[in-house]
Amino acid sequence: MKQLVNFLCLFLITVMVSAQTSQEHKIAVDQWHQNRIKDLKQEDGWLNLEGLFWLHQGVNTFGNDAKADCYYKNANFPKYLGDFIWKGDSVEWVNKIDNGARVNQNISPKGKLITVFKRTDNNEIAATFSYKRFKWVVIKREDKIGIRFRNLDAKTLTTFKGIERFPVDTKWKIKAVLEKPQENFVMITNVLGQTTAQKKGGTLKFEVDGKQYSLDVIDEGGVRYFVTFADATSGKTTYGAGRFIEVNRADANGNTEIDFNLAYNPPCAFTAFATCPLPPPQNRLTLAIPAGEKNFGHH
Repeated sequence: MKQLVNFLCLFLITVMVSAQTSQEHKIAVDQWHQNRIKDLKQEDGWLNLEGLFWLHQGVNTFGNDAKADCYYKNANFPKYLGDFIWKGDSVEWVNKIDNGARVNQNISPKGKLITVFKRTDNNEIAATFSYKRFKWVVIKREDKIGIRFRNLDAKTLTTFKGIERFPVDTKWKIKAVLEKPQENFVMITNVLGQTTAQKKGGTLKFEVDGKQYSLDVIDEGGVRYFVTFADATSGKTTYGAGRFIEVNRADANGNTEIDFNLAYNPPCAFTAFATCPLPPPQNRLTLAIPAGEKNFGHH
């Protein structure tokens, strides 16, 4: 009888600890998600994008005119705001006159020569320009140069109601072992069809319901590895082109953890004006992972 009582007490303690752990985990994931939503709504978030204009060498006109090289259709935007001049390794912004009114007085900065091929910490050196409630910046994607354009009052931002998620479940907080990479790079293709070599951090090995799975990780130099993956929910309950997740660096023995409750949609799920990386073939899992963010909208 005493043994039975001891067993029941131990069982109850285990259940209570497990419930407490699950609740703490849910609170942490919910807080992460709140911060994620906050970031999406920021001026440099993904919800206010309304244009991605790819430039050609030479002069590229910009304005609310169907004949403009960079045509932004919006009644609150000037017919002709200025030119982007791509020459050699730089792009120059030149303010112009629209319908006899000098708009350059309202554009910040007044004019800028932007060297876009030089990089610092893997970020393009580019100024952010603004006109009223609009902002834009020059970006580089391999051999392509473009203008990322934002409307701070974009409908996609003002009507945003959040992102559906699967219920937080500790089942999807999984121990993993990082195996050292056999190759230095992993090839990643983006939605533009461009393929580049990214530094490979290794391969995560993990188990779900007794079966072994693996994911290649990208080492971007931060405190976490970056992973782009797809699974059996992709194109059904989750975004068709896959999702992202970040994983803490492994300890000296290669041990780490994957929390799929923190899987999130790439920018392309929210806007057509992003250039997202796609999961490599080896990161397309046959396993269904009903955890993290669900699909958003119709992108």
